Amino acid sequence: MVSPKKLGTKYSPLSRYLLRRAQFTDRAVLPFAEIEGIIGDNLPFGAIRDAEWWTNTRGSAQGRAWIDVGWRVQEVDLNQRTVTFIRAAESEVKTEKRPKKSAPSTLAKKKFRPSRPKRRVPPSKTKIAKAQARLKNVERERAAVQRFKGKFKPRPALEKRLFKPEAEPSKS
Repeated sequence: MVSPKKLGTKYSPLSRYLLRRAQFTDRAVLPFAEIEGIIGDNLPFGAIRDAEWWTNTRGSAQGRAWIDVGWRVQEVDLNQRTVTFIRAAESEVKTEKRPKKSAPSTLAKKKFRPSRPKRRVPPSKTKIAKAQARLKNVERERAAVQRFKGKFKPRPALEKRLFKPEAEPSKS
């Protein structure tokens, strides 16, 4: 079977969770098990053994997951296996952004070129094959599900053998 692609990074579901949580509270204490449930995967070994993994830097995918939505890690308790997230103040979020590139000198500036419209690229044969496989999987699942109208259930095989409605009753 072919599974659909996931959008974003492994930690994108955590970002969405913290974004929704921000509407109700400024503090979230999450056990590692709950975070694993949110992201739908196990945390790496470094997250469970090393508090440095939970640093508030944009250099890592997990750090960007909570910093980009306005949260930061306040405390990591490796013994209790919990992480405490708090809402970052607006000034903290702005100062933690990546530094801007320095402006190029006037000599190094390139000439302005108008952008060309992007050409639409047809999908590759692999993408088409995957899409067709997904459609077949959906069709198979639909065909496998038996549908019964009303409240009737199918009779078990034993009942079918015992009571055959098409057979004529014996004359004894």
